[in-house]
Amino acid sequence: MACNLAVRSGQLPLTSMASAENEVCAVRSVACPSQTWRPQKVQCGLSGAGQVPFTNMAAGMGSRADGPRTSGHVTGKMAVFPCVSLGRVVGAPFYLQKFSSQVTESKTKKVNRKGSTSSTSSSSSSSMVDPLSSVLDGTDPLSMFAATADPVALAAATDSSRRKRDRDDNSVVGSDFEPWANKRGEILARYTTTEKLSINLFMGSEKGKAGTATLAMSEKVRTRLEELDDFEEGSQKELLNLTQQDYVNRIEELNQSLKDAWASDQKVKALKIVIQCSKLLSDTSVIQFYPSKFVLITDILDTFGKLVYERIFSMCVDNRSVLPDHFSPENANDTAKETCLNWFFKIASIRELIPRFYVEASILKCNKFLSKTGISECLPRLTCMIRGIGDPLVSVYARAYLCRALLTEMMERCKKLGNNALLLNSVMSAFRAEFIATRSMDFIGMIKECDESGFPKHLLFRSLGLNLALADPPESDRLQILNEAWKVITKLKNPQDYINCAEVWVEYTCKHFTKREVNTVLADVIKHMTPDRAFEDSYPQLQLIIKKVIAHFHDFSVLFSVEKFLPFLDMFQKESVRVEVCKCIMDAFIKHQQEPTKDPVILNALLHVCKTMHDSVNALTLEDEKRMLSHLINGFIKMVSFGRDFEQQLSFYVESRSMFCNLEPVLVQLIHACVAYCFITIPSLAGIFTRLNLYLHSGQVALANQCLSQADAFFKAAISLIPEVPKMINIDGKMRPSESFLLEFLCNFFSTLLIVPDHPEHGVLFLVRELLNVIQDYTWEDNSDEKIRIYTCVLHLLSAMSQETYLYHIDKVDSNDSLYGGDSKFLAENNKLCETVMAQILEHLKTLAKDEALKRQSSLGLSFFNSILAHGDLRNNKLNQLSVNLWHLAQRHGCADTRTMVKTLEYIKKQSKQPDMTHLTELALRLPLQTRT
Repeated sequence: MACNLAVRSGQLPLTSMASAENEVCAVRSVACPSQTWRPQKVQCGLSGAGQVPFTNMAAGMGSRADGPRTSGHVTGKMAVFPCVSLGRVVGAPFYLQKFSSQVTESKTKKVNRKGSTSSTSSSSSSSMVDPLSSVLDGTDPLSMFAATADPVALAAATDSSRRKRDRDDNSVVGSDFEPWANKRGEILARYTTTEKLSINLFMGSEKGKAGTATLAMSEKVRTRLEELDDFEEGSQKELLNLTQQDYVNRIEELNQSLKDAWASDQKVKALKIVIQCSKLLSDTSVIQFYPSKFVLITDILDTFGKLVYERIFSMCVDNRSVLPDHFSPENANDTAKETCLNWFFKIASIRELIPRFYVEASILKCNKFLSKTGISECLPRLTCMIRGIGDPLVSVYARAYLCRALLTEMMERCKKLGNNALLLNSVMSAFRAEFIATRSMDFIGMIKECDESGFPKHLLFRSLGLNLALADPPESDRLQILNEAWKVITKLKNPQDYINCAEVWVEYTCKHFTKREVNTVLADVIKHMTPDRAFEDSYPQLQLIIKKVIAHFHDFSVLFSVEKFLPFLDMFQKESVRVEVCKCIMDAFIKHQQEPTKDPVILNALLHVCKTMHDSVNALTLEDEKRMLSHLINGFIKMVSFGRDFEQQLSFYVESRSMFCNLEPVLVQLIHACVAYCFITIPSLAGIFTRLNLYLHSGQVALANQCLSQADAFFKAAISLIPEVPKMINIDGKMRPSESFLLEFLCNFFSTLLIVPDHPEHGVLFLVRELLNVIQDYTWEDNSDEKIRIYTCVLHLLSAMSQETYLYHIDKVDSNDSLYGGDSKFLAENNKLCETVMAQILEHLKTLAKDEALKRQSSLGLSFFNSILAHGDLRNNKLNQLSVNLWHLAQRHGCADTRTMVKTLEYIKKQSKQPDMTHLTELALRLPLQTRT
C-alpha cells in the first residue's frame, strides 16, 4: 500500500501542480525504519501541522534524525528514511521546512505494473476549510487577469523581460564565460574512444498525448503517475555496440526530444529524459570517454534547467508588471512559487541519488523564486549528497557540475556581503583572469566601496592589475580603468606599497597604451621613489618594471624617445643591479632588432648601456661573465651599419674600440669589422693563435678589398709570429700540444698564398720562401712528423702554382698565373723549391730507419708516394724512380697495410687506361705487392 498525497491550492503542495500548469508531483511512499524493506501498510498520522512521509534528500547518507543510518547508494530499491514531523525535519530541503498546511490522503490501488491505476479517495483530512478556496469561491484572479490581458502586450512584456534577464545573466557570467556547448567540440575531439558504448533509451508512450484538455485533474494526476511508473518499471531499450559518433548522435536526439516534449507540454516526459540521461553519468566503464559524456549530458541538464526557469519566470509576467532585473521572492506571485515548489518536490521523488542530484542542481537557480537564502541553504545538502557517490570519478565530476552551477552567483554574493575586501581579493586571486578582466569596472566600483581599514585598497588594485596583465578588459573601459586605478596608486605615501602596486600596473599600461602614458607612469614612479633614496630598497620591483617595458616596446627608437626612460635607469645606483638591467636591455635589442640601424638616438643610448657593462669588468670578473658581456656588446656592434658612409662607420668603430678595450672578444669583433685598425690592435691580444688567425683573416679581407700592400703586411706579420708559438697552449683550462693547431693554421695559410700575387720588388714567391725558412728553423718535437706533413702540403701548393690557370681567384686581384703567364723562369724557381722540400722529406725518412720508427717511416713513405702520384709528373724518370723507391720503402719491413697497397695499385692501373696516362702502365708493373710467408 502506498500513500499518495494530493494537496489543493494553498495547502502543502507535495504532489499537485498548479491547475493552470497541468503539472503533477509524485512523491513515493517510504517505509519507516522499523518496517525496513517489509511491504507493510504505512500509517501516516495527521495532526494540526500535519505529518507526512517524505524522502530525505540530504546527502544520500541516511537520515540525520531518529532512525538508523542507511546507505544512499542505489541498489534497485529505495533508501529507507523515517517518518518525522515536518516542523522538525533535520537535513530536509528548506522548502519542506517553511510550509505547514492541511493535507489530504488518497489511497491508490495498483492493479498492474504497467496497467491503469484506479484511485479511490477516502477523505481522512481534518474538517478545516481551505481559506483561500472559500474566499475566492473557486475563482482564480490570475486566470481572470490573464483572460482579460492583451495577448500581444503580454507577449511583448515577456520578451522584454527575457531580454533584460539575458543581459543580466551575461553581466554575471560575462562574455568570456565559455559554455559547455561551445567547449563540446574540443573535448569530444580530445577524449575519444574506439571501444563500443551502450545506452538505455526511453521508449516514449503515446498515452496522454491526446485529449488532455478534456481530462479532469484527477485523471491527469493518474495518467502522469502511470507514465512515471512506466518509465521506472523498465519501458526502455538498451542499445549496444555503439561507436562514439553513434553515441553522440543518440544523446543529441535525446536533447532534441527534451525540447520537443517541453514544447508539446509533456513535462513528465521531459523529466524522464533528463533522469535517464543523468543515470548515464554513473557508468564509467569506458573511462577515457567519460569527460565527453559529461559534457554532452550536462548540456541536456542545462537545457532542462533553462526551460524550467523560463517557464516559472514567465508566470510572474502579466499585463501590469514585469519582474525587475534583480527581483526578490516577494516579487514572485503564488502561482510561480507553487509551480517552483512542485518541480523541487517532483525531483525529490527521484529514487536514485545521481539523477536526483544532477536534476536538482540543474534547476538550482529556481530557488530565487522561493527564498533569498535558498541557494545557500541547498548547497550544503547537495555537497553532502555527493559523499554518497561511491565512484571517485563520478563524484569529482558531480562536484565540478555543482561548482559550475554556482559560479554565476558569486559576484552577487560579494555585493550582498557588503563588498568584503578580503573576500573580493580572494575572488580576484582564484577566478580566471578573463572572468575578472571582463568585469573590471564592476570590481573597481566594489573596491571603491570597500572599507580600507579591513584590507588595504592598494592590494585589491594590485590583484586586479595581475589579472589585467593576463587578460584584456573591454577596449572601451581600458583608459577609465587605468585612470581609476592610478588615482589610488599615486596617493600612496609608503614607497613599498606604491612600488608593489605600480610595478603590476606598468605592464597593463605598456600593453594597451602609447609611449605618452608609459612616460607619465615612469615619471610618477621616479617622483615617488627618488625622495630619501627609496629606490635602494626596491631594486627588484624597479627591475621588473624595466623588463615589462622592454618586453612590450620592441622598437628601440620609440623606447629611447620615452623621455623618462634613461632617468629611470639612473635610479639603479648599485653596480651589480645596474649591470643586470643593462644586460636585459641589450638582450632584448639583439632579440628584437631585425634590421641594422644608424639611428643616433639608439646608438648613443646603447653605447652608454654597453659602456656601463664594460666598465663593470675587473680582475675578479669571471670568464663566463666576460663572455656574456662580450656577446651582448658584439651583438650591438654587428647591428650598426651606416651603409656606404664609411667615414661614419669608421668613426663608430674607433669610438667603440676606445670604449671596450678590456674585453678581448669585443676587440676581436672590432678587428673583423675594421681592417684599418687591425694591424695596430692585433698585437695587443694575448692568444697566440687568435693573433695568427686574425692576421690571416685581416689579410684576406684586405685582398678582397684590393688592399694588396696591407695584405702583404698582415701575412708577413703572421709569418714572423710563427716562431713565437709555444710547445704547449692552454685550451679550455687544459695544456695541450700546439703542433696540430699550427698545422691547421698553415694549411689555411697555404690556401690563401696561392692567390696572393708576388710583390714586384721582393722576387718570385717571396712569401712562400719566408714561410719555408720559418718552418725550417722552428723547433719541432723529436718524435713528431708534423714538419713532414707541412712540407707535403707545401708540395701541393707549389704544384698548384705551376698550373697555367689557378683553381680559384679573388675578384679584381691578379694572381701569379696572370702575372707570369707560365713564364719559364717562374716555373724553374718553383721546381727548385720543390726539390728543396722533397730533399727535406727524404732526409727525415732516413732518420726513421730505427726499429721503433719503422712504422712511421712506412706511413710517411706511402703518404709521400700518394702526393707524387696525385700532383707529380711521373713521365719524369727521376720522379718515376723516386715513387718506385717509396713504394718499396713502405713495404720493406712489413709495416704497410696490404689492403691500402692493393687499392692504391688498382687505382694506378685504372688511371693508366686513360689516353694521357699510359705511362702509368709501366709504373704499375714496377710496383710489386708485399707477400707474407
